[in-house]
Amino acid sequence: MRQKTKAAILAVLLIVAVAVIVFVDIPALSTLRDWADRAGAWFPLAFWVGYVLISQFPVPRTILTLSSGILFGPLVGVIIATTATAVAACISLTTMRYLIGDWVRPRLTHPVVEKINARLRTRGWAAVISLRMIAGIPFSVMNYTAAMTEIRVATFTVATFIGAAPGTIATVFFGDTLTGNTNPAIIAITVALALLGIIGLAVDARRPVKSAG
Repeated sequence: MRQKTKAAILAVLLIVAVAVIVFVDIPALSTLRDWADRAGAWFPLAFWVGYVLISQFPVPRTILTLSSGILFGPLVGVIIATTATAVAACISLTTMRYLIGDWVRPRLTHPVVEKINARLRTRGWAAVISLRMIAGIPFSVMNYTAAMTEIRVATFTVATFIGAAPGTIATVFFGDTLTGNTNPAIIAITVALALLGIIGLAVDARRPVKSAG
């Protein structure tokens, strides 16, 4: 019964994910501002919750981060975006691990997979921080993939917060991109962070990993 319940929940989530991707568009900035005026002091919290929920699905997170900067300014925008990013990652990892982890993990027996698992289990923070700096790696896909490994939830959450923070902060500060005033600095920062992430992965890959035994 437990497995059937998990399967049913997973099926519902898949249907919701497809519906969100196909039918739901992130509201225009003007619409968000209108909602902000109506919600008043509650809007930052409502936006934060929406950020966390939307980030569970494979949709671009950048628009939400840019909106954080435009709607709330640098300080509040950074707080909203960075904390929502970390919480969203934690929820994704925990949910997917609960739903399909028991079914997937016993099937991941290839030596290469086991080596990756050992690295994530013993020093996962370094890999996650580096990967989060690379903008081209989809946020939600990384969450789903990490759920199939043995990385600790706390490690994954904190490392996500640290690794995603530089790019998130930069995106919030350059939130005026949505208004059409594209700032080339954000491109330079994105490239620099990606290079740092790749270098971090390369350095970590050269370090030995202790066996589980």
